[in-house]
Amino acid sequence: MKTFAPTLLLTGAFAGLAFAQSEPARRLAGPTAFSDWRQDAPGTWRKIAPPDLPAPLASEPTAARSQVVARPDGAAPKTLEGFSAEVFASGLEGPRVIRHAPNGDIFVTESVGGRVRVFRLEDGKVAPAASHVFASELERPYGIAFYPPGPEPRFVYIGTPTKLLRFPYRNGDLKASGPAETIASLPGADGGHWTRDLVFSRDGKTLYVAVGSKTNVAEGHPRPATQEVAQLEAARGVGASAGVEFERAVVLAIDPDGKNRRTVANGLRNCSGLQLRPKTDELWCVVNERDMLGDDLPPDYATHVTEGGFYGWPWWYIGAHEDPRHAGERPDLAGKITTPDVLFQPHSAPLGIAFYEGGQFSADYQGDAFVALHGSWNRAKRTGYKIVRLSFKNGVPTGEYQDFLTGFVVDDTRVWGRPVDVAVARDGSLLVSEDGNGTIWRVSYSGATKPVQTSVK
Repeated sequence: MKTFAPTLLLTGAFAGLAFAQSEPARRLAGPTAFSDWRQDAPGTWRKIAPPDLPAPLASEPTAARSQVVARPDGAAPKTLEGFSAEVFASGLEGPRVIRHAPNGDIFVTESVGGRVRVFRLEDGKVAPAASHVFASELERPYGIAFYPPGPEPRFVYIGTPTKLLRFPYRNGDLKASGPAETIASLPGADGGHWTRDLVFSRDGKTLYVAVGSKTNVAEGHPRPATQEVAQLEAARGVGASAGVEFERAVVLAIDPDGKNRRTVANGLRNCSGLQLRPKTDELWCVVNERDMLGDDLPPDYATHVTEGGFYGWPWWYIGAHEDPRHAGERPDLAGKITTPDVLFQPHSAPLGIAFYEGGQFSADYQGDAFVALHGSWNRAKRTGYKIVRLSFKNGVPTGEYQDFLTGFVVDDTRVWGRPVDVAVARDGSLLVSEDGNGTIWRVSYSGATKPVQTSVK
């Protein structure tokens, strides 16, 4: 395992400072919202509703993986007027989930590097003075959660593809003071979606764990017999899957000690990001939907997770839309599907979500959410590769989302950044991880103190 040490660089040309260009606030709805990266611009709003969906296979499924290239000289994300984006840290190996500890330290999982890294922020500073490896030699670490929630946690929980781990922790610890304890095993040893995000309920009694599906759409999965369905759903809820998909495409609830495991909701193909809406127990999830139904099917989405809810996978999608690959297999589910709250352009690949309750952005951002879109791989016209803002009114999503941070795409085949997660720092700025070039960006309102870049070499 390689050891990485931080190198500090002064802001300037290296920081990648990018102020927004003034763009008209466009609003795209219905068919016009199904565009590509060329239509992306900070300030643009989109709204997609279930009636807007095309027929299955209206376009030929396309495999069009992007080529990730080094960040071109002078390239930086574009954001809204009045904001700036600068490099917070670079040289990371697959940075994924970002969480801040109660004392303000920034924890980041490096899934490729197999480690959890901590960035220490000094009082009054907005940039890290140094970084430290909290834990290493882990199996693709992803989700991070501190327990108990509140100012004095005793453990930090880490989600890996096959295990739920926890390390002893006290505020200020820069290295784990003891070995990892395995709290629970997780399905995933046989492959498939591997991200395992985590979040505790506000009272700390329940840990929510997201587990994605093994397959795209349960190809070859036999239709269960009526008696099998009844038994499975009695134990695991409506729409529960069996066989290789047992306990997958779900959100699980587990006690902090690993006991009393249960299914919260089914049919969430790959919930890669979990969060609670601030000051509530409302659980939110961003979901990567299925592939190979065409460029514009089905939309990815963000949604609050209904206890006992079924979100369609693999038999149905976005409400009562039947997947033709499973036609006629589960007609009993047609009226039992929960429709998601906010639909994204198909194949955008949302991975992380964070609600804004910081003090740096203007008041109209309070209660809204930011989502990281990792970017398409099977859409002829590339989409995603940006951070978007979800609009909420009185705690209720409007269904609209706005381009907030764009500019990671070079052309129709090349990109230099793939956003993964978003987190609100204690100073109210927004931290964005991207694993294409191993960078964390800091988005701040202009006029805030500019950070020093930390390059992890």
